[in-house]
Amino acid sequence: MDLNSYVVALVVTACFCVGYIIKNMIPNKNINKYIPLIMGVLGIILNTWLNLWVLTPDVLVGGLVSGLASTGAFELGKNLIKSKEEK
Repeated sequence: MDLNSYVVALVVTACFCVGYIIKNMIPNKNINKYIPLIMGVLGIILNTWLNLWVLTPDVLVGGLVSGLASTGAFELGKNLIKSKEEK
């Protein structure tokens, strides 16, 4: 199965922004372990909304993959910046 076909750019972008806000605006650092879960659920909700509230397996997987991809994209960017700062 090719997961790239399930990535929805709008959902990734929205989840990335919400995840960034959660990570940087909530002082409780224990929330960080729940961000992937929150982004997965938010991704499913947003992708279902984009598909006119029709929940199919493709919409479910697309939302979940997109929400989790936003978390991965944030970590990738953070690690790249940290790597450049160390040099």
